Amino acid sequence: MSGHSKWHSIKHKKAVVDARRGQHFTKLARAVAVAAREGGGDPEGNPGLALAIQKARDASMPKDNIERAIAKGTGEGADAAQIEAVIYEGYGPGGVALLIEALTDNRNRTGADVRHALSKHGGNLGEPGSVSYLFDKRGVLVVDASRYEEEDLIAAIDAGALDIALDEDVFEVITEPGELAVVRDALEQASVQIESADVSQRASARVPVDEADAARLLRLIDALEESDDVDAVHANFDVDADVLERIAG
Repeated sequence: MSGHSKWHSIKHKKAVVDARRGQHFTKLARAVAVAAREGGGDPEGNPGLALAIQKARDASMPKDNIERAIAKGTGEGADAAQIEAVIYEGYGPGGVALLIEALTDNRNRTGADVRHALSKHGGNLGEPGSVSYLFDKRGVLVVDASRYEEEDLIAAIDAGALDIALDEDVFEVITEPGELAVVRDALEQASVQIESADVSQRASARVPVDEADAARLLRLIDALEESDDVDAVHANFDVDADVLERIAG
């Protein structure tokens, strides 16, 4: 599991850099628009929208961009977005299960992009339901373990967190999806700096992979995430942290 957490840490740092370059603003805006369309444009009564807005703010997205994305999602203005959430299920090298979340205005285009990436990098598309049962939706907050002790995170448990797990150099605070914002607020009020906070699909069991399969798998995940339509890729692999560090370079 340590390698898997290392992977999340690497992904988070990469996403921060990419977002600062503006590369992820399109995906963040789509997430805001979809959340607004599905639950309304008021974040006070729409936890999904509140989370999407928070992620956009964390990436330093301008306020005007966020407001335009909300307006698109709620159908205000002439350019109301017709974006929908789609989930693809498949397998990568080493038999690793993949759950691919996309936000798209064209299912045919997105499906073709996902199939191409899987085929090119040793994966294949599965039937609906083929791997989703292997994942549970949870809120996940990541905290730098070199800066805090577990006792510093007690506020999270008091606020309703399900668990706190130490994995390599980070703590993972696990919550029910709807409690993520409450737990985040509790930690921030306790002066705990949060590395990342998101609702994620956590694997109930993991598949060990060797270095060769891990390298192919990460190339596949990178290829999937390069698509403007792909919002997140979840995988149930396990690899040694030092191996992952070598691959990530």
